Amino acid sequence: MSLAEPSAVRRLENRQPTAFLLATIRGVGQVDLQPCLWTGAFILAALWAAGWQIGLFAALGAALSTLTAYVFGVDRPSIALGLHGYSGCLTGIALVTSLGHHPATYVLAVIGSIMCTILTMALTVLLKPYGLTALTAPFCLVSGVMVLGAPSFARIWHGAPKEVASPTSGSTAITWSDLWHGFFTNVSQIFLVDAWYVGLIMLVGLACAGVRVVLFAAAGSVVGIVAAWALGAPTALIANGIYGYNAVLVGIAIGAVFLAGTVWNGAYALLGAAVSTGLTASLTSLFKPFGGHTFTWPFILVTWVFMAAVPLLPRFRKSG
Repeated sequence: MSLAEPSAVRRLENRQPTAFLLATIRGVGQVDLQPCLWTGAFILAALWAAGWQIGLFAALGAALSTLTAYVFGVDRPSIALGLHGYSGCLTGIALVTSLGHHPATYVLAVIGSIMCTILTMALTVLLKPYGLTALTAPFCLVSGVMVLGAPSFARIWHGAPKEVASPTSGSTAITWSDLWHGFFTNVSQIFLVDAWYVGLIMLVGLACAGVRVVLFAAAGSVVGIVAAWALGAPTALIANGIYGYNAVLVGIAIGAVFLAGTVWNGAYALLGAAVSTGLTASLTSLFKPFGGHTFTWPFILVTWVFMAAVPLLPRFRKSG
């Protein structure tokens, strides 16, 4: 990251309660693959700006997953980097937005956060031979299962299922307002929030992690918009960030985290961002008949495929 951690922060990390708090905040930032404390702080502030329920459940999910890692004795360096809180953060948000603010949702948030930590470790073991990481797959698996099963339980379900947005119908006429709204909501929709100002605050947080990070986040957002428009996606969904949030994540992951900073690697990242836009429509259509949610599956699948291919593609090289 570009902003050096103050020595005072490093000293505080030696104190157990403060170390837990800082790890939780970093876990929020790790949704965007960034361990920078300031990134996590800005993103968490943006989530509270989106609504107290979203902010609360994001913090609750990240804290519970981080606490689970402590209880299970996971190595402290990985906990300190927030590598066990990000899926819990997203799961908390997914549950409150899908199931509402009820006591049963709190119970599910606890169970889901624990399962996210377990799944993160399981996927880490399974994917290690291939040089891949779990990314947000634990969140997608846990939240997908819980949201799908919720309508069967009266104490959990408190309303009619929300209809999944159609990826193939609607006007394709686009305006400047649609473009700039889409640019920012592509960032906020990573956290299931449709609010341009939330995305703006999050971009400020990503800038704290480094120029390269925020540039690839912005480039991924632009590519997502262009690809969706070129393919004829409904304008309303482009403006709401539905087609671009996976592109933002792919841009950050491949362009600024996993691969070195070369022209070839940058072009590869933007290609992946465009592919994730098309895959978003495919997976939404696949999940729609049974009420499933796309979540960040396009980002996960594209990043896994593109990174798995790197060892046999001499033009590209990994970072580090």
